Amino acid sequence: MRKTSLVAIMFSIGILIGYFLQTPCKVCAPCPKTSPLTATSEAQLVRVTRVIDGDTIELENGQKVRYIGIDTPELNNSRQSKDCFAQQAKEKNQELVEGKLIELKKDVSETDKYGRLLRYVFLSAGSATNEALFINAYLVQEGYAYATTFPPDVAYSELFLQLQKTAREEMKGMWKACP
Repeated sequence: MRKTSLVAIMFSIGILIGYFLQTPCKVCAPCPKTSPLTATSEAQLVRVTRVIDGDTIELENGQKVRYIGIDTPELNNSRQSKDCFAQQAKEKNQELVEGKLIELKKDVSETDKYGRLLRYVFLSAGSATNEALFINAYLVQEGYAYATTFPPDVAYSELFLQLQKTAREEMKGMWKACP
């Protein structure tokens, strides 16, 4: 393993340990311990009825939610039928959240220009191990999504950028599949 990769991995681990582990969470994308959102945002527990694409879901009340801080390849792109790895990103999102209870956490903005809620998404802790999963971070870490920041919603932008850097170096997901 190259020295720069090892340094990047150790840096990532340091960030994750320092920033996270409020509840027992999966190591791959842990839940925040001291979330920048805790003082201003209560978690909202809801069920996902449909996954629209890799970064957008629909809730049982009909509201659509756009994941904050990430962007996945587009299924319906005006330049072509779909971007490389778009279908895989949607399928992974379906596997992770469709039909399941999730927690939504708001940053600063309520909605985007299309009326979708802007939220960080956490798969509810409820398994035998009581683990939760930070979906936005997981999708970036595994190469299904890019880190994309639109101020003022920046609570996890540094984390997402570091996870993207590591995923790219390790050639995960779209970083391996797409030229």
